[in-house]
Amino acid sequence: MPMPLFPSRFDGDPAPARVDLHMHSTASDGALAPAELLALCAERGLGLVALTDHDTVAGVAEAAAAADRLGVRLLPGTELSTRWSGINIHVVGLLPQGARGALVAGLEAQAEAREARAAVIAQRLEKVGLADALSRAREQAGSERPLGRPDFARALVAAGVVPDVATAFRKHLGSGKAGDVKAHWPPLTEAVGWILDAGGVAVLAHPLHHGLTRRKRGLLLDAFGDAGGQAAELVSGFQNADVTRDLARQLDERGLLASIGSDFHFPGGHLAPGSMSPVPRTAVAPVWTHPRLTAALAL
Repeated sequence: MPMPLFPSRFDGDPAPARVDLHMHSTASDGALAPAELLALCAERGLGLVALTDHDTVAGVAEAAAAADRLGVRLLPGTELSTRWSGINIHVVGLLPQGARGALVAGLEAQAEAREARAAVIAQRLEKVGLADALSRAREQAGSERPLGRPDFARALVAAGVVPDVATAFRKHLGSGKAGDVKAHWPPLTEAVGWILDAGGVAVLAHPLHHGLTRRKRGLLLDAFGDAGGQAAELVSGFQNADVTRDLARQLDERGLLASIGSDFHFPGGHLAPGSMSPVPRTAVAPVWTHPRLTAALAL
């Protein structure tokens, strides 16, 4: 079937871009299997998507088969956890050639780091009343995949320690809390190198979500660009339009491309595949215009 075309620039069109380059499946901490996620994307009219599960590409093959059936263009991807200035920074790797080179070993190291991190989180949460925290989180995960903080959050809710997931993060798992364990992650520069070695495009995930001042966000963008990073998420879910325009200026000043994504995890929440704030008119080019992606997608 004929494939849709995607804009080569952001001209302020309020209509959805039909693109979502940041989503999760059951291969990490999402609620939908990769094929189910792609079916939902097709149902919502998306034409270009990326599966970016945390520190894994385990769901990509299933997603790719579904994308072929449904007429949706899929970019393989992953979302790597990294460290920068004591902060847990996520980097999305858009991987037109899949995982290869240094990224293969990097993903193996990330899986081991997740296991070690989960053990530390479990020990800390047991001190606040979550008995058998590791097994309870594993029960919430429903598989043997590496555990993440959302699994522990759901375990806290199921055990009655907190009333909901939001409270679990606010009290126990969010930034600076006992369950926010980041010492196991590689430096930002190392993870970016893995993505570049795989022939991919490195995208700084949700730079507005870290509570940074504008100046410190600029320092993060500088460090990311110096490491070889090529883009940042200009829009991640729903956000203030003025802040988005200011972030666009910061990207433009540094020659970074703009990506967009919902960071979708589960149905029924405030986000769905392709749901996000409109992209303002900006000179910053979309990430899908990067040569590494245009060649693979034949855009």
